[in-house]
Amino acid sequence: MVDISRHLIGLLLGQEEDWPRAFESIVARLGPITDAGGRTHEIATQRLTIAPFELTDPVSSDLVIDRLAYWYYVPREWLKKAALMDDTYLLNSPFTFQSMEKHSAYCAMLRLGLNIPRTVLVPYKNPVDNARWAYTSAKYNEPFDLEAIAADLGYPLYMKPFDGGGWRGVSRIDNPEDLRTAYDSSGQMLMHLQATVDYEHFARALSIGPETMVMDFRPDQPMHQRYAVSHDFLTPSAGEQAVTVSRLVNAFFRWEFNSAEMLVTGDAVYPIDYANACPDVAVTSLHYYFPWAITALVRWSTYALVTGRRTPVDTSTAAYFAIADDPELDYPGRMAAYRRLADDHFETDRYWDWCATHLADLPERVLDWVTSPDFDRMLTDTVRATYPPHEHEEFLAHFRGLIGLWTSDEQARLAGGAAG
Repeated sequence: MVDISRHLIGLLLGQEEDWPRAFESIVARLGPITDAGGRTHEIATQRLTIAPFELTDPVSSDLVIDRLAYWYYVPREWLKKAALMDDTYLLNSPFTFQSMEKHSAYCAMLRLGLNIPRTVLVPYKNPVDNARWAYTSAKYNEPFDLEAIAADLGYPLYMKPFDGGGWRGVSRIDNPEDLRTAYDSSGQMLMHLQATVDYEHFARALSIGPETMVMDFRPDQPMHQRYAVSHDFLTPSAGEQAVTVSRLVNAFFRWEFNSAEMLVTGDAVYPIDYANACPDVAVTSLHYYFPWAITALVRWSTYALVTGRRTPVDTSTAAYFAIADDPELDYPGRMAAYRRLADDHFETDRYWDWCATHLADLPERVLDWVTSPDFDRMLTDTVRATYPPHEHEEFLAHFRGLIGLWTSDEQARLAGGAAG
């Protein structure tokens, strides 16, 4: 009798259709996986719905990829229940993403010695929705000179919400007039003012488990042109730092599916944004990098399920702070030590060895699907849902060309026997 374990991946989704269809299609092509003990594992997916739940209700999903609970409280509380009572594996943990937003992430990475630009938190422009605000504000809020703070930081600078969210409320500030306009428009959002640096590249690193893709990001371009297909655009040192920053952030906060943004000049890397509960994985923005993202997401989810990895609810910040406080370590030494901690957390060596044994043919399966009519239907549906009718053919040609470039590169890579 065959010993079979069946695992269910739940997808907690918002408005997305492209990457969930891709993920479901690749998982369906996995087939059974036999572990070292001879046990067979089968993986399936389901899209989760939202309903009242009792705290003792069983959870059918063994792993959940969450794209909704960052702003929707009902599924957020369900995820907490699933993790605490059912040991459901979560990408990502709502415990740290709820408490460790961008402000906390800045503080933690400053504590670890990363090159975070100077950042100041300023009070709300308008009262928060609390009847006690007026009394407290009148009695305890100190007056402050917003323009003096900005002048001290230096122009240009950026104003952005302390908790972020899809570039919501982000403004470039070039002068006092911009400053006043942006602050007046901030309403009840709690804002940071952050200095910037002269940079050569804006890098965005997407990390999924122990895998990281560092991409040449151009924030001033339309979304479909922001990710440039540009290999080796950073120096080796800067590229290695970008990977380390992205994985360090994730390991420190116990995040598993997150993107980190960095300004880069030569070998100097300045992290500016690295708490993204729902990182961009849309085919219409990632295009060339989309197949890698789906492959990594399938690979890490499968590894976590089949090996019985548990969601770490607790953190081990003391180990990171010990490195930060070690007087014998310079910046490169600290970064190397952080990278070792991050790789230990994500079991990087074990992960790649396991994938080489149990998922060796996954890249070929992904390539087969990306070159199939099913993928082109998904791409066509996504373009039609995203752009006005008169732009459909233009964008279909644009994305088909970029996916075609990935296909050629992937075929060459696989023919050369490259891993990963």
